[in-house]
This record gives sequence, C-alpha cells and structure tokens, in this order.
Amino acid sequence: MQDNAFFDRALTLPAKREGKLSGMTFAVKDVFAVKGHRNSVGNPTWYETHEASETTSPVIQRLLENGAALQGMAHTDELMYSLNGENIHYGTPLNPVNPDCIPGGSSSGSASAVANGLVNFALGTDTGGSVRVPSSYCGLFGIRPTHGAVSLNGVIPLAPSFDTVGWMAKDIETLEAVGEVLLPDAPLADFDELHLEKTAWSLMEREDRELLLSAIPQAVEKGEIDLQNLGLTEWPQLFKYIQGVEAWRAHGQWIEKENPAFSPAIGGRFKDASSLDAADYENAKKQQAIITEKINQVLLENVVLVIPTVASVAPIKQAPAESVENIRAITMQMTCIAGLAGLPQVTVPIFRKDGMSLGLSFIANKFQDLSLLAFVRQHFGGNLPCN
Repeated sequence: MQDNAFFDRALTLPAKREGKLSGMTFAVKDVFAVKGHRNSVGNPTWYETHEASETTSPVIQRLLENGAALQGMAHTDELMYSLNGENIHYGTPLNPVNPDCIPGGSSSGSASAVANGLVNFALGTDTGGSVRVPSSYCGLFGIRPTHGAVSLNGVIPLAPSFDTVGWMAKDIETLEAVGEVLLPDAPLADFDELHLEKTAWSLMEREDRELLLSAIPQAVEKGEIDLQNLGLTEWPQLFKYIQGVEAWRAHGQWIEKENPAFSPAIGGRFKDASSLDAADYENAKKQQAIITEKINQVLLENVVLVIPTVASVAPIKQAPAESVENIRAITMQMTCIAGLAGLPQVTVPIFRKDGMSLGLSFIANKFQDLSLLAFVRQHFGGNLPCN
C-alpha cells in the first residue's frame, strides 16, 4: 500500500446519493469487504492466499447511501490481534499527536487517517480496545457500540463474542452523525448519574488522573463504584481466554496451513491461543453472562460509568517487549468492562499542556448508544477541555 505507508487512497467509492453525511469522506480498516478488493488484514500471506471480495460490506453501503464517500483503505495490526499499531510488514501509521509514539491498534491506520486530516471519519473494529485505544492515543473521539448493534457482515472476524464495528472522528458532532446512520433507533435515555469506577481510576498516574477528573461534567450527579466487588481484576483473564479460543477457531486452520510470518508478539498470542483448552469455553461464556447481568443491574437506564480509556498517553515506538506487555495488561483491565458486557463506550480526547492526548470514557447500558452520543455531544461539543 502507498501514501504514508498505511493508507491506500487508490480505493475509492463515491457517495450513492445525498444524505446526512453528504460532503464527508471516510476510510475503512483493511478488514472490511469492498467488491473487487483483496484484504490483507495486516499480513502479506493473508493477501496472497485470499481472493478479492465479491460484495461490499453492508456498513460501507449504508454510509455511501447516506452521502459519505469512501476515500481509502487503512492498515491494521496483523489479524487485529494487538493494541499497539506497529506492523512489521507495512510500518507504523503516524500519530500526529507525537510522531515518536505509537498510534495504538489494531485500528491504527483508521485512527491515523482521521487524526492526520485525510478523511472526516474512519471505520475500525474493536474487540479488546482497537478503536478506543488508538482514539485515546491520537486525540480522537471514538465509539465502540453495543455488541451486535452494527452489522459485522463482510467484516473479517477475530473473536465474534467481542467484535464490533466502531468509528472515530475529530469532533463529537461527526461521531454522532455517523451513529445516527449506522445505529438502530431507540428512545433517548435521560442520564442523571455518573459512576466513577474506582479500580480503573487507580491505574493512572496522579497528574493524568486529576486532569481527566477535572474534565468530567460537573452538572451531573456523581458517585463511586468499585467493580472489584464483582471480580474486576479477574475479568481480563476471562476475556483473554474467550478471545483466544475464538481467534484460533477463526484463523487457526489458515495459520497451520500457510505458516505466515508474524511479529513476535502477535505470533506469541496465536501460539498461546492454539494451546488453550476449549473444554472450558462454555463455562467461560456462562461467567461472561453473569458479569453482563451484574453490570446491567448497576447501570440500569439512567447511569453512565466513567473510566479512563487507557492508563496513560501513547507509549514511545519500539518500547521494550516487557513494557509493552505490561501496558497491554493494564489497558485490558479497563477495556474488558465494555467488552465482556457488550456495552457501548464513547471515548473523549483530553489534551495535556504538552499536547499529548488522554482518553475519558463513558459507558452506558446496551442499545443506549445514541443516548450516549447525545450525552457526550451535550457536554463535549465544540471546544475540548485542555489544561
């Protein structure tokens, strides 16, 4: 692929008619089917061993039918199995917040295309945080919608229990406009309570934590909740197990047949996934259902959970492997909440004095996506908080 080594502008589709998104352009992560295009999913062996798509994914069709124009295909981490955005085959997409830092993955190319002003918004996929993390690192608004709210037809899977189609934009108005096109209609909820999750907030450095806390809307009643009472610190392992079993089911046969070259980190994850005992899978899914029900009871219809999107600003490129894995573990502690329970989460960029970006996240109950977007737009439309 050409153009900044992460963004193929040769793939374009015009809008089909006028609509809510007229005049807007978008990019898509290289996991979405476009008729006549061969996906790489971040790996050249995948590209070589798969045919071009015969159809275009419904989510892209819907955007085109509502006035948006497709302006490129963006790179992803290999088979979407990373949160860093560094690709040994195609390079690391540029993070304009700080070029020395990673953009976050696996929807790294999509985030970079938006953050660098190449398109108005971009589609990604979010399984373990792959829209939320790059949005935070690159200073973008991003949404992981309710699991199942947006069609995954024509989207290459990683772990179907958690896979979602998400999107990113520089402003909440654009993020909401795309949501009004892609998300199912639902009555708007009146959120009148914000619950700050204690364990997630404890993972941040004090100055960054205080900056995010100062950005939380003051007009809404606030309280504190500790999901550790429900076993939060064990949730990432449950998430990792279900994701690993499903990732190997989705791609293990191809990996064993083609023996593709992977980065050490991603290759290691697939190796670990191949050794998981799938006999525990059904029990793990039951545990996931219990967690989902408990969180539903916490959120009800009027509560929004507030957490940091990730624990820090974007790490530097090519950080030591041990440091990278530690950051990933901490990140999963935060991202697994919405992931396990299938909840909508919107991340808001909050900028430090040095220009680096943090993410402030709002999580609502299932299918309250449009209400959540409206809530965030009400409080973060226009100028962003900045210290």
